[in-house]
Amino acid sequence: MNETTIHLEGINPVDFFGINNSKLEILKRNFPEVKINARGSAIKLLGNQKDRELLEEKIYQIISMIEKYGKVSERTVESLVNTEEANEISMPEMTEDVIVYGANGHVVKSRTENQKRLVAAADKNDVVFAIGPAGTGKTYTAVALAVRALKNKWVKKIVLTRPAVEAGENLGFLPGDLKEKIDPYLRPLYDALDDMIPADKLQYYMTNRVIEIAPLAFMRGRTLDNAFIILDEAQNTTDLQLKMLLTRIGPNAKAIITGDMTQVDLPKHQRSGLYKALDILKEIEGIGIIRLNESDVVRHRLVKHIIKAYDADDEK
Repeated sequence: MNETTIHLEGINPVDFFGINNSKLEILKRNFPEVKINARGSAIKLLGNQKDRELLEEKIYQIISMIEKYGKVSERTVESLVNTEEANEISMPEMTEDVIVYGANGHVVKSRTENQKRLVAAADKNDVVFAIGPAGTGKTYTAVALAVRALKNKWVKKIVLTRPAVEAGENLGFLPGDLKEKIDPYLRPLYDALDDMIPADKLQYYMTNRVIEIAPLAFMRGRTLDNAFIILDEAQNTTDLQLKMLLTRIGPNAKAIITGDMTQVDLPKHQRSGLYKALDILKEIEGIGIIRLNESDVVRHRLVKHIIKAYDADDEK
């Protein structure tokens, strides 16, 4: 008897098999000619070639839906195995505001007009600068766009980076190895990814370097091809650092550079490289610049008023 083995790499087996194997039972019931053995993340199919190949196709369609939407219901599995075309299955609509379906069906969408402009600019341009104060969703929206590109196979990897510059604190004397010292700088990126990718899948991506998070200094000398690159906290880069990152971009790559010009943590004698980049690159076709403001703040309602108060004081 012929055999086919399918591995559920990067997918939580419970999401595929269902509670108490409810979804697996649907497959067994609809394909009685094929013996299905499931152990851990491996599925073995035994039976004649025609039935085996049809079931294999259905299984990969289910996997694809889980990757795209974060989950798939028993009703959808039932419909899928009884429908010839996968695109006939009713799934959540990717409306204009929805960027990606995250972990556990969490919907990530653009919530303000400028966030929508950022999404549109990223669709149109290969390099986009997203400039605005804290809480306006710059980083979160950028990460959502990167995850969408990866899920849709527009890119092969995501590279997230930010300069390791202390915001008034000194982390250099913290215990631990290099990764443990650097992780506090990169925590906002991890938090965004946690919302958008199931834990098992995220661990798989990180282990296999499909998603890479590293300090800006680690980018030197590389060519980033078929990648979605996000440089966060770009206001803390020097001219040479920002130029270095922008010249790492290879063919079939996109980049979003986020920054908040009101929170520059560089030493007083150093000017942020973001000022120069915004000035000299603004007329280049394929580069977009989106400016967000306090009206885009999606954190606590007081954050908007706090930003206004500091802006008013700076003007004095």
